[in-house]
Amino acid sequence: MRVAIPNQAGLGAAIVDLDGTMVDTLGDFVVVLGTVLDDLGLSRVTREFVGRTVGKGSEHLIRSTLAEVDAEPALYDRAWALYQHHYLAVNGDHSAVYPGVVDGLERLRARGWKLACLTNKPTAFARPLLRKKGLDGFFDVVFGGDAFERKKPDPLPLRKTCEALGLPPSRTLMVGDSSNDARAARAAGCPVVLVSYGYNHGEPVAAVDADGVVDRLDQL
Repeated sequence: MRVAIPNQAGLGAAIVDLDGTMVDTLGDFVVVLGTVLDDLGLSRVTREFVGRTVGKGSEHLIRSTLAEVDAEPALYDRAWALYQHHYLAVNGDHSAVYPGVVDGLERLRARGWKLACLTNKPTAFARPLLRKKGLDGFFDVVFGGDAFERKKPDPLPLRKTCEALGLPPSRTLMVGDSSNDARAARAAGCPVVLVSYGYNHGEPVAAVDADGVVDRLDQL
């Protein structure tokens, strides 16, 4: 589907989420979490669990995973260290760029828009993933979940990213896959469009308060 973005003529930038929006990274998460749990002598979680849990930052993912397997919360520090080690080793190996993403980014660039990648994934994971998938050259700035004091759905990362792009929120489109992105955009004052194929914590994306939903980024 193609959506009409409110006040599109006045827009000059887009903030684009990473996991579930540009790249299907679920395979990376499943492999890394499985290896971490193996190292800790714990049972593995299902792919479905991972799919509905990602998106709120790695810390949330690890704590939720430990709770899912009835592990002691005190294991968090060890699990976090193992997670960082294993993720850097496989980052991008079990993931793929969604259809329409490259064309969509090229079209936005052709309009003269500035582009930012804003993700709750740690910056040390986000930048190598963008490079490996050939997407890094599209973005003026890249901010991970550790770039600011708070993560999405808090509006602070979006406001800070708008400042870095040099445009107000009202002229900056947020493109994401979940209620996290939509809530942050609404609070920051950005128009927001979601993709239909992302994770969204296992909930229907059509139920999220957004300005539109697209099946591919090149439909914007």
